[in-house]
Amino acid sequence: MPNWFRRGPRAEVADALPWHGWRLVVALLLAGALAAATFPPVFALPLLSIGLLFLYRCAEDAGNWKQAAWCGFWFGLGFHTAGLYWLTDAILTRVHEYWWAVPIASPGCALILAPFAAFPAALCRYATPGWRRMFLFAGSWTLADMGRIFLFSGFPWNPVGSALEWPGKLGDTLIQPASVIGVDGLTLATVLTALLIWRGRRWAVGLFVLWAAWGGWGAYRLAHIHVLPTINPVLALTQGNISEKEVLSQKDAIASFQRYLRLTTQGITQARRDYPDRAVAYVWPESGFPGLLDEDDIARRMIARAADGTWGVIGSDRRDGHGHWFNSAIALDESGNIAAIYDKSTLVPFGEYQPRFIPFNLLPGQLTPGLGLKTWNLPILGAVGPMVCYEVIFSGRVTGKTRPDWLLNITNDAWFGDSAGPRQHLATARMRAVEEGLPVAQDANTGISAVYSAAGQETARLGWGREGVLVAALPSPLPPTFFAGHGRLTPFILTLICMALSLFPFRKRYSRL
Repeated sequence: MPNWFRRGPRAEVADALPWHGWRLVVALLLAGALAAATFPPVFALPLLSIGLLFLYRCAEDAGNWKQAAWCGFWFGLGFHTAGLYWLTDAILTRVHEYWWAVPIASPGCALILAPFAAFPAALCRYATPGWRRMFLFAGSWTLADMGRIFLFSGFPWNPVGSALEWPGKLGDTLIQPASVIGVDGLTLATVLTALLIWRGRRWAVGLFVLWAAWGGWGAYRLAHIHVLPTINPVLALTQGNISEKEVLSQKDAIASFQRYLRLTTQGITQARRDYPDRAVAYVWPESGFPGLLDEDDIARRMIARAADGTWGVIGSDRRDGHGHWFNSAIALDESGNIAAIYDKSTLVPFGEYQPRFIPFNLLPGQLTPGLGLKTWNLPILGAVGPMVCYEVIFSGRVTGKTRPDWLLNITNDAWFGDSAGPRQHLATARMRAVEEGLPVAQDANTGISAVYSAAGQETARLGWGREGVLVAALPSPLPPTFFAGHGRLTPFILTLICMALSLFPFRKRYSRL
């Protein structure tokens, strides 16, 4: 390992960069790509630490802040290209129309996100070398991550804090602080640790103690959760496993519809057998109905018969009388009548709508956003907060004005194939459960469908690429968490404190730690 990479923790004078020109660019791209392996489903945290250290050293040793920013840009380009590689799968489903976008889908999105990594690389140079510079880097990285909420309609996909969502009890324990500081607070802690671990033995011991306390608090919270009495229904989450090409072409629309009818009957029958004393509801995923459900009385009556007199939620396209199209979740009562409609309010940029600054039409047939998040209060379903696909990724923005008793996200992850995309999407649903203290059910057309308790513990799952129905007793909610009451203000304040500490003139003996 070159001396530049393993410099002592108290080095004050930057050494020369080991690479220059295109070699440095390639090294930064590779470092970013390797660091992206920290995201679900790989969770390679050591690679994140090594990658961030490489970027940090490059930023330190750059000739000026502009060169440091370029280092961050190239790192970010590799980081987000690798983390979002699965976007190419979405293009391949319509390759005959968008063949030209195949090689640029993931890099193009990463190109827009790369400046968010350039920001901390440039800003950290304004703190003195040592732990304070690392604090400024971590704080500004988190601040930039939080700022992605303002990019187009928002694109906060893959915050670094999601690297703590390990499967099973370990992940359950590590993500409990999100109930206080949200996923952004987890990002701040993770980036700080990834850098400070290289500062020497004293820092390593201190970090070990802090993370032991972190895990201890998480375990304590899980062991002392005050669960409210059972109020939520048993769900039959249908997963038809309809390929995206079938969804788009509607070549076998009748067969797809009949499949979901069969799964509904199967799920309701099983749920009533396994939970005879609980209310039962069914769910179809986004694009589950191959048509316009609100305009098809016959189809709604057929669904009601298949559901044997219970309520449900179905994903369907919808249009109004003014040429506007919506991606909607529609609640049906026991007779197949429409009880409530929720129109997706946060649309996917370049997927469901085209930003206005683009002068030519790349996306025909754009959707219209709905009026905002809602809470339905309906028989059987209870107080539910419906969402459609993309909306579940927004920390602090998944509930309407009235707090629901559970969250439902319907999605069609067939776009992304058997890739990291569906796994990363599901991880966001798990994190929202912890942040809000609400159980979350995610119903996906091709998977992964799952149910999480209000503490983020997985209670049921149906894997990707499987046709079937997931019958699960929906857990009860918890009292509102601290994060539910204060939202992203808490991690924002923590980030500002972290950045302020990096600039505060501590006495010399503390600044040399």
